[in-house]
Amino acid sequence: MSTKIYKNIADYLVAAEVEKREVLKVTAELKPDLTVEEAYLVQQELVRTKLEEGRRIVGPKMGLTSKAKMKQMGVEEPIYGYVFDYMLIHNGGKVPFHDLIHPKVEAEIVFLIGEDIEGPGITGAQVLAKTQAVLPALEIIDSRYENFNFTLPDVVADNASTSRVVFGTTLKSPEQFELDLVGATLSINGEIKDLGAGAAVLGHPANAIAMLANMLAKKGEKIRKGDVILSGALTGAVMLNVGDYVSGKFDGLGEVTFTVIE
Repeated sequence: MSTKIYKNIADYLVAAEVEKREVLKVTAELKPDLTVEEAYLVQQELVRTKLEEGRRIVGPKMGLTSKAKMKQMGVEEPIYGYVFDYMLIHNGGKVPFHDLIHPKVEAEIVFLIGEDIEGPGITGAQVLAKTQAVLPALEIIDSRYENFNFTLPDVVADNASTSRVVFGTTLKSPEQFELDLVGATLSINGEIKDLGAGAAVLGHPANAIAMLANMLAKKGEKIRKGDVILSGALTGAVMLNVGDYVSGKFDGLGEVTFTVIE
């Protein structure tokens, strides 16, 4: 597949995000035989486009980090995408629904990286040793595809459905926690919609960051000091509607909230 085709698919997905409209998945018409490897090249073009527009990468994010989701999608490793500066919402802030298509929210633990991490062969223990702090977050995912209907290559090409992130303000050393035991509840309008613990993320959230480092190493890339990385969902993804007040409460890491406005 030529670079031009990668760019055309990336432009198709960027336009869907900008115009806030659903589109058919790439594998439906544009490229039915799109592979995961090709999808990451599309994602690379999408990222390049955003950087050329003056956007800044905050850090990578991991997706499909639960054993159940990996089995559902028939994969042996998670996927990754990138969070950009325009996606950030202040804790307690407002998320305009009209900026999105069909958003869902999930609770995550975030790693603030203190030293470069370069694979291959990285372990969760090595990640923890190079992590400056952990913090809570609510990630709003928003696939650009109709009805969240996609294959694995589709979602990779679409930057892993990345849309908005609300970071908590409580930063703690990972040494203070057994992160696999950290629980989180996800509530909307005061009603608990889902709950989970760090162990839902590949047994331990640090394992997801280690896997990311090893995946990036295959491309000659690494996790960099200062990266802020979403490790994957502790909870399921819950649909959002106008007027929703969303709260994620994390053991020892505090609360993250936002309100969905028109």
